[in-house]
Amino acid sequence: QVQLVESGGGVVQAGGSLRLSCAASGRTFNMYHIGWFRQAPGKEREFVGVISGSGLSTSYPDSVKGRFTISRDNAKNTVYLQMNSLKPDDTAVYYCVADRVGSSTWPPTKPYDYDYWGRGTQVTVSS
Repeated sequence: QVQLVESGGGVVQAGGSLRLSCAASGRTFNMYHIGWFRQAPGKEREFVGVISGSGLSTSYPDSVKGRFTISRDNAKNTVYLQMNSLKPDDTAVYYCVADRVGSSTWPPTKPYDYDYWGRGTQVTVSS
């Protein structure tokens, strides 16, 4: 079982940066790929990126590629989402998610690939 807690959300101006953190419980943190999704009002959940259990591989959709970076510190059971050059369209609730290594094809990009979800943190980008 993995429990995920996001933090670091807030309000930022367009063009600014924000770093989200995802703290996980459990002793087998490196056995989980950790991803991020976001959901804006009235829209479906959108895949934002994922980092492999080892931290050696990442995958991002075109919408955030080059602006967002995911990293992890397995010693601290924490994953980070660095968001730069933020746009108003990035406004959403951001969720941290976990997928056990080997349970789905890499990269896991669909909500159903993930077994564990955090409660989310709000990110608002003002124009």
